This record gives sequence, C-alpha cells and structure tokens, in this order.
Amino acid sequence: MRFLQPINLKSGMILAKNLYGSRNELLLAVGSVLTDSLISKMVITGCEGAYIVDNSTDDPNIKGIISSRLKENTVKAVRSFFMGIERNDSIIASYSFSTMKHLLDDIIDEISTDKNAMVNMVDLKVFDDYTYYHSVSVAGLSIMVGVSAGMNRNGLYKLGMGALLHDLGKIFIPKEILNKNGPLDFNEYEYMKKHSQFGSDYLKRQNALPIESIIAVLTHHERFDSKGYPLGLASNKQTIEGKIIAICDNYDAMTSDRPYRTAFSPSEAIEHIMGNAGVMFDPKILDLFIKKIVPYPVGTVVDLSNGKKGIVIENFPNSYMRPKIQIIPTMNNLKENIIYDLCNDPELLNVTVIGINRTKENKG
Repeated sequence: MRFLQPINLKSGMILAKNLYGSRNELLLAVGSVLTDSLISKMVITGCEGAYIVDNSTDDPNIKGIISSRLKENTVKAVRSFFMGIERNDSIIASYSFSTMKHLLDDIIDEISTDKNAMVNMVDLKVFDDYTYYHSVSVAGLSIMVGVSAGMNRNGLYKLGMGALLHDLGKIFIPKEILNKNGPLDFNEYEYMKKHSQFGSDYLKRQNALPIESIIAVLTHHERFDSKGYPLGLASNKQTIEGKIIAICDNYDAMTSDRPYRTAFSPSEAIEHIMGNAGVMFDPKILDLFIKKIVPYPVGTVVDLSNGKKGIVIENFPNSYMRPKIQIIPTMNNLKENIIYDLCNDPELLNVTVIGINRTKENKG
C-alpha cells in the first residue's frame, strides 16, 4: 500500500482505503478500480490523494488518529452545528451540539486506549468541507497531546471541545474574506483575526461549555513570545488548552491542501513548527507534540541519502526519523523485498531519509 497524490494516480490502480466525499458520502470503496474519469473527479473535488494497493510492498495496517467512520460522523455533526448557528436555527444547533458531545466522548475513548499511538497516515480532506475536517483533525491531535500531558478525562473533554470549536468564529467572517483565493490584504487580515473573539463571545452567551474550552477558543492564536492575538498574552497567562490547540491548528493547516497552495508534507510542517519553538509555541508542549507525529507516514515514498527510493512500511516511537523502508526495485536492480530498517540495522547508520519523493511518475 502506498499514498499517491492525484497527479500520480493511474487508471487501473486499486483503492486500498475508502474515499469519502464532502457530505460524508462514500465516494469510492476499498477495492475500487480507478479510471481516468474518476481521477479527474478527484482532482476537481480537491481530494488530496488516495491510498492504493501496491503488490510490490507489504500491506501494513494503517490507522488514522481516529476511525474513519467516527471522523466522518463528527465532521457531519460539526458541519450541522455551524450551519445551525449560521441559519439561526436553534433546534438544529442544539441537536448537533448534543451529538457532538457524545462523539467527542467516543474520540477520547479511541485515543485513550492506546497512549503510545502516533499519527501515522496522511489525513485526507476535501476543499469544500475543509473547516469541518480541520476542526475534527485538530481535536484528535489535541487529545493525543493531552493524553501525553497526563490530562484526566474531564480535562481531555474540555480540551477536545475547545479544539472542535476553535474556528467557530469564522462563520461570522464575511464569505468574500473567508473564501478569498489568495492572500488577504491588511484590512482583511485584521478582520479575520477577530474570529477567535467572535467564537468565544458566542459560546459565552450560550453558557453550554466549560470556561476552559471557551478560553481555548479565544486564545488559540496567542504566541509564546506574546506577539499573538487577540490579547497578546504572555506565555504564563495562557492556558495549556490554548497552547496545545495552537500547535495542532498550525500543523493541520500546513499539511492540508488549500485553494492558494498545496499541502506541506508532515516532515516539512514539523520542521517549520520546531523552528518556532520558544517563538510561536511553548517548547515543553511542542516536545510532547513532536513525539506523536510521524514525519514520514506509512505508505509515503521517500528518497534516501544513498540514492535509493522506497516506501515507508513501519515507524518507531523513539526513532521517528529512521523508519523501516521497503526499497522500490529499479531497472538496474530488480531484486524485490529489500527492507531497510534504519532504526535497528547498524549497517545502515550512514543512510538517512532526505525527504519525500515528489517525482511525477510516468503515466505511460
């Protein structure tokens, strides 16, 4: 199994994981054979890529932060809640909020059962529902970090709810600003920055959330160096919930395709975030986050320092920069099933992963 962007998908390839659409519908099931028409539709809908069957590699069991069905159900509930507020429909908003709370409990259950789990796959989103998928992804990432930080269940709930709703205020931002296909000008950006205040103000009026969750919504754009917004708080005045969500929000945004740019790879996003330790992000919390994120997820095609190319088939919690890799055969070396265990094989100490392979594959 390997992950490929749409540009490298070919007619005849077989889907290795379900592919969902922007309305929680199953677009393509495991085992579907791709056609040129299906691939074109994936590009048009903004799909970031797909996991495809690769008989030349082992078939590792790739798991996301949470199960696919739980993710899709939570996305559906978050979407419904946001739309209920937009349409001033208190019945839909109330029902969706209740559903969201139950689903958040399920998310906490799934993540808490494996405290050593790492994010080991590419999290697929679609453009149309980016905000909702992003909200659920940030919640999952935040709860993983919260578990590592030793939070109890009540603390994880407060953190998770703040993460699910951290971008709620964007529904009060004009659509022409929110959906602009390009950089915002100064005035637009200043108005966009008000979304955290808008979201927290709305939630305070509802009196339905713990204060810790509301503060997290308000402060998820504060920075360690006190240069964040909306309050410019010093680090010692910020809550742990806001600090965790700030890191997870940035990571998930960077690793998502947007209309105005392509996604960063997990390794590129991690490099950027680590470079902002002590600037944007709290170094202690960042250390917990880094231990939960795999730079080269299973199924990723990578380039090695010895000139070879391979597919990541396993990652190791204490050595995430040195995964186990299945080498892709070449015309000069057709031997199959060559495995590089960069973590445990002493003969490979001088071999490193130098990055994700971005070569466009031959369509012929």
